[in-house]
Amino acid sequence: MIAAGDVVKLKICMAGEGAVGKTSLIRRYVLDQYDDRYVATLGTKITKKSVKVDNPRGPGQIQADVILWDIMGTSTLRELLKEAYYHGAQGILAVADLTRQDTLGALDEWARSIRSVAGDIPTFGVVNKIDLAGQRAIPAAEVEAFFTKRGWPWAYSSAKTGRGVEESFVGLVRLVLQSRH
Repeated sequence: MIAAGDVVKLKICMAGEGAVGKTSLIRRYVLDQYDDRYVATLGTKITKKSVKVDNPRGPGQIQADVILWDIMGTSTLRELLKEAYYHGAQGILAVADLTRQDTLGALDEWARSIRSVAGDIPTFGVVNKIDLAGQRAIPAAEVEAFFTKRGWPWAYSSAKTGRGVEESFVGLVRLVLQSRH
């Protein structure tokens, strides 16, 4: 049982193909910064952020120390490092790129890979780069159908403008806390 005032540690894995904006989302969420130069994540990067959320089991707030695991967005590395990377994960932030159709369907394989190690953990979907709506490659109805079919809550975001970023991370933290017994 989680009580008000408790501090919980949550390991969250970022999931999604290369260049969908996983690292940029973390940078915006943790540092409130954005850099439009693309620098591929090599291996894994781990970032921590503390957040207070309402206690899903009662009154008061809980402090969650969220440990964000950002892995290079390639399937080869994902499979090679999955035991180390996903072990103990409690949530998945599954990120697709609004301007690249293939990145949405790829989330199924990411989720499968993570769950093969961590079990059936909560997943929150994010469709990033909403600031590039003029280059949209995934219709809104397809986004909604994809996440609804899987039972994953989801949001649009923009690491560049900050829109939807905090809501996405906090939404996943709440989802993880609600799923705990």
